[in-house]
Amino acid sequence: MIWDVERDSFVYKIQVKDKPLTRRGLLSVVSSVYDPLGYASPFALRGKLILQELTRKKLNWDEPIPDSDAKKWKAWIEELPQMEGVEVSRCVKPHDFGRVTDYEIHNFSDASEVAYGAVSYLVMKNEEGEVHSSIIMAKSRLAPVKTVTIPRLELMAATLAVNMDVVIRGELYRSVKKSYFWTDSMIVLHYIKNEHRRFRVFVSNRVAMIHNATEIDQWRHVGTTENPADIVSRGMSPSNLKDEEKWFVGPAFLQQPEERWPTCPIEKDGIREDDPEVKPVVQIFATSEGKKCIDQLFMHYSSWTRLRRAVASWLRLKETLRRNVKNCTPVKELSRHLTVEDLNYAENSIFQHIQTESFDEEMTTLRERVRDPQGRERPVKKGSRLARLDPVLQDGLLRVGGRLGRAHIPDTAKHQVILPRRHHVSALLVWHIHEKVGHQGQNHVLAELKQYYWILGAGVLVRGLLSKCVTCRRYQAKVGKQKMADLPAFRVVADEPAFTHVGMDYFGPYEIKCGRSVRKRYGVIFTCMTTRAIHIEVANSLDTSSCIDAIRRMMSRRGPIKRLVSDNGTNLVGAKAELRKALSDWNVDEISNFTANHSIDWSFNPPGASHHGGVWERQIRTIRKVLHALLNEQYLRTCQSEEQLHTLMCEVEAIINSRPLTRVSDDPGDLEVITPSSLLHMKQTSAPPPSKSTEGDVFARRRWRQMQYLADLFWKRWIREYLPSLQQRQRWQQPERNLQVGDVVLIADGTVPRCCWLMGRILEVYPGKRGYVRSVKVKTATSTLVRPIAKLCLLLEQEESR
Repeated sequence: MIWDVERDSFVYKIQVKDKPLTRRGLLSVVSSVYDPLGYASPFALRGKLILQELTRKKLNWDEPIPDSDAKKWKAWIEELPQMEGVEVSRCVKPHDFGRVTDYEIHNFSDASEVAYGAVSYLVMKNEEGEVHSSIIMAKSRLAPVKTVTIPRLELMAATLAVNMDVVIRGELYRSVKKSYFWTDSMIVLHYIKNEHRRFRVFVSNRVAMIHNATEIDQWRHVGTTENPADIVSRGMSPSNLKDEEKWFVGPAFLQQPEERWPTCPIEKDGIREDDPEVKPVVQIFATSEGKKCIDQLFMHYSSWTRLRRAVASWLRLKETLRRNVKNCTPVKELSRHLTVEDLNYAENSIFQHIQTESFDEEMTTLRERVRDPQGRERPVKKGSRLARLDPVLQDGLLRVGGRLGRAHIPDTAKHQVILPRRHHVSALLVWHIHEKVGHQGQNHVLAELKQYYWILGAGVLVRGLLSKCVTCRRYQAKVGKQKMADLPAFRVVADEPAFTHVGMDYFGPYEIKCGRSVRKRYGVIFTCMTTRAIHIEVANSLDTSSCIDAIRRMMSRRGPIKRLVSDNGTNLVGAKAELRKALSDWNVDEISNFTANHSIDWSFNPPGASHHGGVWERQIRTIRKVLHALLNEQYLRTCQSEEQLHTLMCEVEAIINSRPLTRVSDDPGDLEVITPSSLLHMKQTSAPPPSKSTEGDVFARRRWRQMQYLADLFWKRWIREYLPSLQQRQRWQQPERNLQVGDVVLIADGTVPRCCWLMGRILEVYPGKRGYVRSVKVKTATSTLVRPIAKLCLLLEQEESR
């Protein structure tokens, strides 16, 4: 296809190349036909059909084609030059047509046994009511090599028409009023307008594509004689094609008003019942069978022993009433105590009832003793659940036949009673055996269970029930954990003075000699939450006043504190109350307005949550290690005096504040590692930036610049080197189930054995900003406590505890 500029039309220029008469040569010629809009597709289709026929014959690519196919091919080649007579105007609108008011696209589709295709026309209406139509695009497709039904091919053609309409609408720079789709297949129209029936996958997928892109009222029926897509689905020679007006401008009714278009009423449900594309309708009725009265009575018992005794009492009462009615024998006074025979009879009665419900077919086969032609008793069906057990019927009970008949073991272990897994009595037996063996594990329970009973799928049943045993959970349940929390803001914010945000804790005691007596002293650690620097004070006791004095000494040396975090010790809680009172008095008498506006925010970790204070707990461990080393160097077990203890604490403080916060480099050219002392003492080997000296500069100003530089250098390196080391979660990477209100938990207590830990029910949870619960309020038999999840073992979830 080329564009004739003088006539502004598309024409075809044919140059037939000599190719060998093989599949490869034929494919080369057919593929060389350049026809992007498909105007010559009816003629090109005939060449493609010859190539497809050769494919069906499974000829090799370079094998000469048969003579009959060669004659067809030569005839097609001889007609190929006639395509030069086909001419299509490039401009779809005539020059004298005037202003267009409406644009419509009409898409026609059709299929035959060998091919299917579609052709689209643009219909324009001007202000005077005149109508003009012209071809826009056409496409043809060969039918698959594997035979496909005509309705499916017609549906594929309709889908092709829909895809073409989407492409044309996207390429036209005009607003199209409406698109219409025409087909001569009534079955396709029924498929598209169906609302009730379900189709098979092939039809269902294509109907869904059509529904997604079109509306049902856009589809119309056209007769075969008026359908131009019939040409593209069957093929046509060039001599006939160039004179076929219907191909280039569409059917005549496109020039007429819509009232005169072809109409054909479509039945609402015109699809036949035996249509192979319709899925068969399978009606399923859900029925619910209520449990029998006896099974409902079984469900009221949670213990095998109580159930067996209850059934024994029922049966004895039944026998008594039966004798009274028949009056056969005088009724003796019944004993209040159940005998062993009564309990065994009740047990067998329970098992017979269960087996009759679950294995009625197998029991009937064994009871009737059906024999095969050889005279042997026929076993249960091969597909039965009990086939591998070779069941036998003994004393009315279904037992395992098995292969252990000659083993020197009790008969109950050779031929166990067969029971189903999904029954309440089976669960009661497992609980009974579990308690009998002292709450041992799964293997022990299974071994003991199979000495008497054979429960189908016993492993699954035992594993599921043992996981719910509260007694086992009391001894095996692990304490709770949750995904490690994000660091609080005061730990990752720079450019604040050291000890602005402080964590505090006590450690010790340490004995000192005062004359001939020995007294105890306690260490109080204050750790900066940002720089990880520490400050150590010595407290004479654990009372509230001593705690307040230690905080006052620390604030006097290190500056004011904005936030103070500590464990929930009794002395620390008391110190908070008294410190608030003291600060209130100071605001009136001694403290300035500035100090009053910067009060301390003191918060406590949940009781028992020592891991919440890991920042200072880790430093206490380091203090003890360093202090032990210093005492060993002086060959001392304890400090000889209080002065010596103060000295050692200061040395320990200096040593720990000199520890590196980041990895130490082996490269001598790298900067020195940053330490807490780098900020506290402002001593750094790196030189300050050069500055210009002026006559007005004094020593104090130069010293201030140097100190400011060192502080800025510390915080820059702190952000660049130390802060990224806090990024990873070293533990608890995955989120766990949050504890919920109503959960039953075991409160861990390291001071008493596990069997003495208290049980409680959660009353309130305290989720964090990301929704993770890390502490809860628990109600025990005597009190209400707040505990971290690390001190709680989940026994029963809310649903299980009801």
